[in-house]
Parts: sequence; C-alpha cells; structure tokens
Amino acid sequence: MSFILHGAGVSEGIAIGHAHLASSATLNVPHYLLPKNQIDAEQARLRNAFSTVRLELETLKNSTAQGSMLAEFHAFLELHQMILDDPMLSHAALEMMEQAQCNAEWAITQQMGVLIARFEEIEDAYLRERKADVAQVVERVLKVLLGHPGYTPPPLKHDGSSILVAHDLSPADVMQYKQHQFSAFLTDMGGPTSHTAIVARSLNIPSIVAMQHAQQLIYENDNLIVDGNQGIVIVNPDKYILAEYRLKQSQLELEKRKLWRIRTVKPVTLDGVAVDLLANIELPQEVEQARECGAMGIGLFRSEFLFLNRDDLPGEEEQFEAYSTVIKGMHGQPVVIRTFDLGADKNLRNSYRTAPNPALGLRAIRLSLAEPGMFLVQLRAILRASVLGKTRILIPMLSSSRETDQTLQMIEFAKQSLRDENKPFDESIEIGCMVEIPATALSLELFMRKLDFLSIGTNDLIQYTLAIDRTDETVAHLFDPLHPAILHLLARIIQNAGKAGVPVSICGEMAGDSEYTRLLLGMGLRQFSMYPAQLLTVKREILGSHLPDITRLTQKILKADEPEKIHDLLKKLNS
Repeated sequence: MSFILHGAGVSEGIAIGHAHLASSATLNVPHYLLPKNQIDAEQARLRNAFSTVRLELETLKNSTAQGSMLAEFHAFLELHQMILDDPMLSHAALEMMEQAQCNAEWAITQQMGVLIARFEEIEDAYLRERKADVAQVVERVLKVLLGHPGYTPPPLKHDGSSILVAHDLSPADVMQYKQHQFSAFLTDMGGPTSHTAIVARSLNIPSIVAMQHAQQLIYENDNLIVDGNQGIVIVNPDKYILAEYRLKQSQLELEKRKLWRIRTVKPVTLDGVAVDLLANIELPQEVEQARECGAMGIGLFRSEFLFLNRDDLPGEEEQFEAYSTVIKGMHGQPVVIRTFDLGADKNLRNSYRTAPNPALGLRAIRLSLAEPGMFLVQLRAILRASVLGKTRILIPMLSSSRETDQTLQMIEFAKQSLRDENKPFDESIEIGCMVEIPATALSLELFMRKLDFLSIGTNDLIQYTLAIDRTDETVAHLFDPLHPAILHLLARIIQNAGKAGVPVSICGEMAGDSEYTRLLLGMGLRQFSMYPAQLLTVKREILGSHLPDITRLTQKILKADEPEKIHDLLKKLNS
C-alpha cells in the first residue's frame, strides 16, 4: 500500500531507495529494588557501562582522524564525551542507586529526565535541543547495561540506495551509519536546530525529522522516496510516481554540479554590484566547509558551544584557542564573533535561576553585564585573538543607550587590562550589535552613533515583533517573514544604515533562504551571512539579479499589505 508521511525537511534533495530500520532509541527500562549488599556491585556495573561508552566514543574519534568524515563530528563527539563525564549525570545516578536501592538502568534514566527538564526550559532553540544529546548519550549507556551495545548492522544490499529510518539519531550514530553510505535519514524526533539536522545539512544528505511515527509505519525493505525539499516521504510509490521522482532527482543532481562550478565566482549582480556572502558557524571546525563553499568571511560565530554541558566556565586560554582557530582558518578574511547568547535559565555554576519568561529575562548582553567577571574573560580572549586576523565583536540583544555604554566600558576595561600586561590586540577592533529587538530597530540612530556595524537577527526580530514564540508548535505557523510589519522594519533598518554609512548584514534564517535573496537585495542589503551549505544557492540568485528591476518590484511589495498580493509579487520577483 502506498501512502505519504510528513515531517520537517532539514536538508534538501531527493533520495530513492529501500528502508533500513535502526533499533529504536526508546528502550524498555526495567525498575526493581535491590538488597543493600548488592548496591556496590550494581554501581560498579554502571561505572563499567560508562567506561565502555567512553571507549566507543574515543574509538569513533580515532576512526575519523584521517579526515574521512567532516570535522564537525569530532566536536559533536567531544560534546557527548563532556555529557558522559558530567557529574550531574553519572554521580547523581550513583547516589540515587544508593538512596533508592534501585537498578542502574532506572537510575540513569531518571537522572536523564532531570537534565532534559532543565534543557526544555531554555528559550534559545539551539540550546534547548541539546537535550537530544543528553538522551543520545544515556541511550548508549543503556544499551550496554541491557546487553546490546550500540553497533551498526549493515543495511541490506539492493540495487538502489538504503534510507535509514530511526526514532532518533545522535551525531555519533550518523558517523557510523554514514560508513554504510545511506542516501537519506528519517527520524521521528528532532528539529531544525538539532545536531542531527546540522550534520545532515553539512553532508548534503536529504533528511526529514519530526516525523512522529515513521518507524512504526515503515517496514524494513519498504520502497521509499524522500523529498527533503517538501518534507515528505512516499512509502511504496507506484511506478509512475517513481519515474517522476527519478527525473526530479536527476535534475537536482545536475543543478548541484552547476552550483559547485560557481563557488569561486564573485557574487556580483548583472548590473555590476558586488555582494558579500559570509558564513554562520557554531563550531571552529566548520571553517573549512565555509571556505570550500566560497564564504568571504565569517559573519556570525556563535560562542555558546564553549559554555554547554559543563559545570565550570571555559577559561580565557580555552576560549582564546577556539577563537584563534577560526581567525587563522579564514586567512585574513573577516571574522565576527558574537559574545555568548545564553539565558538566565541556563544553569551555569548552579547560580542562575529559571526565569518566568526566559525570552524576556536575563539573557544575552543582560547576563554578560550582570556577570562582569565572566564577560571580561570572554572579551580578553577575543581581543587577544584579534591580532591573528580581521576580527569584529558582535553584541547580542542590545536595547538601550545605557547597555551600550556599559558594554563599551567593559571592552575598554578588557583592553586596558591587556595593555597593562603587554599583551597585544587589535586597538581598532570594530564593535557591532545584533538588531533583534523592535526597540533597537526603532532607535537605530542611537546605536549607529556609538557602534561600527549592525547585524540583523531575523529569527528573534520576527518573534518579538509579532509576539510569537517560534518554538511553540501551536503558534509557529504564525511566524511570517513576509508580514508587512517585518518587511517595513527590515527595509527601514537597511536603508537608514545605508544612509549613515554603517555596514549592515543579515545573519538570520532569511539570509540563507534563496526565496528572499532578491527581496533583500531590493531593500538595499549587500551583506548576507548564512550556513555554508546555503551559500551557493543564494549566490546563484545574486548572479542572476538586475538591481534596477528588483528595486522597483521590491517597492511594490513594501506597499502591499495583503498576504496574497505580497506572495504574488514575490513570485514575480523571483521568476
């Protein structure tokens, strides 16, 4: 029987092949009480399981040391090692076993629930979805305890490709499965900012997540069509649909080859206007991929990864090494480092309370200014690394003159501390701010007087302007980049910055969506920053654009206020 399943497409492309089902990530965990004289042996069993998983992860790292996989995997494996060594997981589980006299499987599962509950309270989507990494690490431990440690059974051999269907996948799982050359990944769990989604995008493998019940409805060896563009899976298609998708697949492969040819072409419009295409990265190891795709610099390096899944804070030297890796890797091209954007709901050193409304609470620059010691360490590390190449500092969530003055004072204090120690840094390093709050956008002149550049974070700007929690599935459909208020706000920011001669870029999701490339060009945007995998499709739009024509149509879009009219004009703009 043929049927269609829907999910969230996180990596575009079309794959056709046979289903291979991975073992379910949801394990049946027993719960039983133990006599006191057996607790020591049970605790030893848990410690041994942790040691086995630690060895598994280390073996995976060593197996990819020769560059057979993307460097991102190493960072993900290191994150899983950090989680495995976190006392809040291992020590707490051992204590629970002693107090409740329970078995190891039950104790580690309960502690996993405690950690995941903390992550679910985090506002930032990227950080919140790190709860999946906690679950994936615990699953590895559980598999050892239950007698079936994680290994990858080879898929059945077919004339076509195999498509992996799983309840959930960790980056480490993806590494193992990648060796079997699966052509696509399908998971019941996950989201657009999950590590698995990030890995899938970087590998250019068609992938769909959040399918809910795919593993229950799809059987081993079923024929599948995976359409990552539409986020659909066609199970057991008939010969006509299969032929149609084979043709689409061939066309997409041809388009990919054509795109790769333009990676060294400068992004210039048909009428000779140059555009800067930069890359967003979350890990230092992603620099290589950014350069391969033709990035002209790093427009956004998120520093949050340094602060995740640890009880202690990263020191100045650790941060300095991370920033240095990125700056040196770009060989003189500009690198924008955003100071960490964590919320008060992130439990650093067990000193931060859970905010009633994290999106509007103590987060980003507010948290940095509330913890000057922590902020100073990061600023010193960035400044020290700035001598290695063109570096800029980006401040998230600035909203007032007072915050801006306090931030600049902290930067000057960090500079003076380095001068006192005779440590070199770039004295003329540029400072910019994220424009992601309506108040910032509406008082732009204030920030342009005091700062050197602007970077628009469209994700939060849309969320705050439309009063929509983009992580809440009940209202996520209302998250609309083409809402007239959003379009007017973006046009105002870009035009005012242009008049003032202040560089402005967009580093949110809109910058990497080729559907909006010409619209943003028509507003006057000349600097885009996006995931490396999105660079070439955006460049293609730029190379085929004629600004005078685009600008006229963009003005019509800005004057429209009905959704249907806006969408019709956008189609005309992109035709």
